[in-house]
Order: sequence, then structure tokens, then C-alpha cells
Amino acid sequence: MENQYFTSDELNVKNRAFLVGDAVKVSFFVRDAKLIMDEECYFFLMASMRKMRMNIPLTYTLEFFQALFQKDVIEGKGVKNGIINFQVYRNSNELTLAKSSVSYFYEVDEKEDVLALHGRSLELDLIKEINVNNNLLSNIRVHCPENIYGQIYAQENDLDDVILLNPNKRIARSTSGNLLFLEGNVIKVPKQTEGAYISPLMENFVTFLHKNNLADIQEHEIIAFESQKAEEILMISDEKGMFSVGKIRNKTFEHSRFSELVEKWKESF
Repeated sequence: MENQYFTSDELNVKNRAFLVGDAVKVSFFVRDAKLIMDEECYFFLMASMRKMRMNIPLTYTLEFFQALFQKDVIEGKGVKNGIINFQVYRNSNELTLAKSSVSYFYEVDEKEDVLALHGRSLELDLIKEINVNNNLLSNIRVHCPENIYGQIYAQENDLDDVILLNPNKRIARSTSGNLLFLEGNVIKVPKQTEGAYISPLMENFVTFLHKNNLADIQEHEIIAFESQKAEEILMISDEKGMFSVGKIRNKTFEHSRFSELVEKWKESF
């Protein structure tokens, strides 16, 4: 592909997502032509914008997003099942950033079922050259060069994704989402203070398991070696969906029990 060059006059220079990565992203979910978990996703968006000190418009109500996606995505594009990856970015139109207006952009990734496990299991590996932070902003989906580096590393090494560690050499997450480790009847989830993402999709799943006594959900500080002790591993990505992990280095994993749990969760909707 031939390189294309643009001058600043041809670009929207007020778009700070393009200029400095000043944006937050949240996913919304469409299943059977209806929004699901919309309230949880909406409150996550509001919390993410507050953490980034964005000027939240008064029009950004839950009803606004419900109407927007109903009209433009479900009715306008005819989407029955899919993930709406919604991004809010800050403009450069005020003297102070906190008072600048915001704009939004979204893309829709159509799925057969947003709650279904993808058919192919993933191959992962640990990456030690870089790590991710575990502070206030590590839990929201903002610009993260570590994710980009990790994705390229995975592609160059014929992997689907990589496991990112925090500065304490404990498991935080993958580049795409959170990891759940099944041992017996216990599902271990890295704590958010370890660098894991806040995930409405994962929260809904583990809450369902807990309320129905289907598993013992435990938040943990998980060292890298513990990934090899798990019987099954599930990756939940708000942006991409649900995936079983089939292999990490020389260790292979089953996926039957997580498959059963996901099926029971799907039936609850």
C-alpha cells in the first residue's frame, strides 16, 4: 500500500485521541437485537471519563446511549448480535483541558452471539520485556503502548495474545482482557489492584456464578508460575468476547467446565 501524507489542515487537529491518545473506550453489547448489560457499561463509561477528568456532557445519559444504539446500530445497521466499541475523546477547544468538549466514535463488531465462547482456543505466553502499571488508570481502557507492543510480539511469535505482568511480576491481564484461572471449584481472578481491567462483561459472568453457587470466585495476587497450575483458563475481553485458553508454553488446558459455565450463564439472559 502506498504511503499517504496529510497536513494538519486536512486533519481534525482538535481530536486529542489522534494527537496524544486522550480517549477512553468502553464496549456495549447487542444480543438478539437488544442491548444487554447497558446500565453496567454506561456507568463504566462515566467512571472512566471522570478518572480522565473529561467534561461529561449533560446529554450523556443512559437513555441517550440506548436511543443512539437502537436507532443507528440495531435498526439502522440491522445488527442483531455484536460488540459496540465506543470511544470518547477530548477536543482541544478551551483554555483548560478539563473544560474542553468531547466527541465520540464507535465501531461495531458483529458476532453470532456475544456471550458465546469462540470456537478456537488461544495460545498465550508470558512476556517479560515490559509490564503494565497497577494504578488508578490501569483498570480503564485508555491508550496503552504496552498493549501495542504485546500484540506485535504475539504476532511475531505465532501467538494469539500475551500475558502481561505488573511491576511486582504478578499476572495483571492479557493485552485484550482479563484471565480467569479454574482450579477445582475455585476460579481465581487477578485483583484490579494488580492491573486487571474493570470489565462489565466479566463482572456479570462471575456474579452469576457466585449467586448460583456454581463456583467459588476469589480475587488473588497471582504469580506467573500459577498459570501453569490451572486446570482451565478463560479470557474475557469486553472488546473481543469470550475465549478459552488452550496452551501456555508447553502446558495445554481443557475447556469443558468453563464451556458448561458459560452455557448456563447464556441461558440466564
